[in-house]
Amino acid sequence: MKRRDFLKACMICGAATTLGVTPKKSWGAGSFEGYPDGMGVLVDLTRCVGCRSCEAACNKEQKLPTPDRPFDDPSVFHEKRRPTERAYTVVNKYEPKDGGSPVYRKIQCNHCNEPACLTSCFVNAYTKTKEGAVVYNSKVCVGCRNCMIACPFNVPGYSYSSAFNPVVKKCIFCYETRLKNGKPPACVEICPQEVLTFGHRRELIKIGHERIRETPDKYVDHIYGEKEVGGTGWLYLSSVPFDQVGFDATLGNDPIISNVKEFLGTVPMVLSIWPALFTGFHLLSTRNKNHSDHGHDHSEQEDHKP
Repeated sequence: MKRRDFLKACMICGAATTLGVTPKKSWGAGSFEGYPDGMGVLVDLTRCVGCRSCEAACNKEQKLPTPDRPFDDPSVFHEKRRPTERAYTVVNKYEPKDGGSPVYRKIQCNHCNEPACLTSCFVNAYTKTKEGAVVYNSKVCVGCRNCMIACPFNVPGYSYSSAFNPVVKKCIFCYETRLKNGKPPACVEICPQEVLTFGHRRELIKIGHERIRETPDKYVDHIYGEKEVGGTGWLYLSSVPFDQVGFDATLGNDPIISNVKEFLGTVPMVLSIWPALFTGFHLLSTRNKNHSDHGHDHSEQEDHKP
C-alpha cells in the first residue's frame, strides 16, 4: 500500500464517522433479559482435568488454523491465554491460594443476555439469536472496535492484517452448524468429563443450584453468569472463589453497556481511525522488511560475481 493511499483511507474513515453513521437503534440497555427459551451451557470447573478436548473440537468444527502447539502439549498452561482469531476457546490452569489441586477453566464468548458488543455497535453487526447465541455479520462491520472496549470479558479478537476487511473472530456457539438445529456445540459434545452441560438456560440455573445445595462443601455458593452484567448464556460452578480462576468478581448485575455507553459515544471517530493506523504500520513495516531482505539478497549476488 502506498503512503498516499493509506492516508486517504484514514481520512475517509474519519470523515464517514464525523458526518454521522446513524445507528439503527439507540444505546438502550438494562431492559432485555434474554429469550425465555434461550440455550446455554453450565460449566462445572470441579470436573475439568485440562484435557483441552474442547479446544480441539472447536478448532475442527470452525475450521480454524492448526495451532502452533498441539492440543496435547501441557506447556500452554505456563501462560494465561485468551481467545483469539485462531482459537475461539482456550483452557487455562489456575493454582488456588489454599494450595489445593489445580483448577482448569475453559474461556470463550459467554453469550450475554444483553451483549455489550451488540449494544455498543452502531452498525448492528451483532445479533442475539432466539437460541441464545451472539453472532456477528462481517458484511456490515466497519472495524470501529467498540465491541472490544465494551466486552467485559475481553473476548472479541480481530485480525489487524487488513483495515479494509475487518473481521471479528469469537465463539459463535456453533450457531450455523449446530445450535440452530437443536444440537449442542462441538465442545460440549466432545467433553469426556461431562464438565459442560447443554440445555435451556433457566433449567441450567436450577441444575446449578441443586448441585450447590446437595454438596455445599464442594462448591462456592454462587453461579457465575446467572446475574453478572445482566446474565450470560455460559454459567459456571467452582470449588474456589471465582477471582482465583480469572473471573472478574467486581462486575455488577447491570449490563456493562449501562456504564460505558456515554464514553463510547464520544470516541467513535478515534476508534474508527486507529485500526487503519495499526494496519498501516503493519503494512509499512512488512514492506520495509521485504525491501531490506531483497537488498540483502542483491548484495549477496553482487559478492558472488566473479
